[in-house]
Amino acid sequence: MDRLKQLESFVSVATRGSLTAAAKAEGVAPAIMGRRLDALEERLGVKLLVRTTRRITLTHEGSAFLEDCQRLLVEFANAEASVSAGGVKASGHLRVTAPAGFGRRHVAPLVPRFHALHPEVTISLNLSDRVVDVAGESFDCAVRVGDLPDSSLVSVRLADNRRRCVATPEFVLRHGAPRHPNELSRFACLALTSDASQTRGWAFRIPDDQGGHELIHLRPSGPLDCSDGQVLHDWCLAGHGIAWRSTWEVEAEIDAGLLVPLLDEFAAPPNGIYAVFAGAKHLPLRVRLWLDFLKDQYGRPEFWGGRT
Repeated sequence: MDRLKQLESFVSVATRGSLTAAAKAEGVAPAIMGRRLDALEERLGVKLLVRTTRRITLTHEGSAFLEDCQRLLVEFANAEASVSAGGVKASGHLRVTAPAGFGRRHVAPLVPRFHALHPEVTISLNLSDRVVDVAGESFDCAVRVGDLPDSSLVSVRLADNRRRCVATPEFVLRHGAPRHPNELSRFACLALTSDASQTRGWAFRIPDDQGGHELIHLRPSGPLDCSDGQVLHDWCLAGHGIAWRSTWEVEAEIDAGLLVPLLDEFAAPPNGIYAVFAGAKHLPLRVRLWLDFLKDQYGRPEFWGGRT
């Protein structure tokens, strides 16, 4: 149980950003929270947090461990809830939000199937490319694609998400192709507007001076931008510029020769597709079942056409 408490304390401090806030939420002294973190780091032999008088930041190892801890705590809570719920049926109203393009393809088709399994649950699906305030707008769950902004929300990784730069063959014939991400500034690029979900920009993996690689983020621009990803996709297919799109969105067009990939040698490692929600404790049964349903569906290779 001490180990579980250490994990819970680590997640609480990491998501709230301070020992004081985490201690206040649990009703204990900050010193107790600090001792739990010290014991956890000593047991693992790894520094998870960098603590100063002004702020707490995650180390690289801490960031990876946080994602695993959040997943494990959710699964632990679900296991307990499944036993205590017994034969209770899920009921009530489930409110879900997702990015528009991804939601149309990969969330909306699942909603009727989930309802068929749990007919006493009613479901509202909101599709929007803006970053929705999950708690403030009373959503039970958000499906998000890509990097997650720092927040106190709990996230569960559902699948990998790869992105590629693409353009039509005609566009490349007329304007040429960039040979390095830094050359994108010379091309018409189709970007999501700043209030949409690509919070950091386009990600690339480039060689560094030490013989390794570093991850960079760029914000290419052009004469056209939009807050709707599907519109950018359509503009790209019409030959209006270069777009940075998810593999699930453009793979069919690449295979058909309608789009050509660009800068693949600089492609960033995959980021994630996540389920995001306000808290892991005392989740309604309908929400727990929806999360399990998403994990099951997205974990099947055939769901993505055999690709991820």
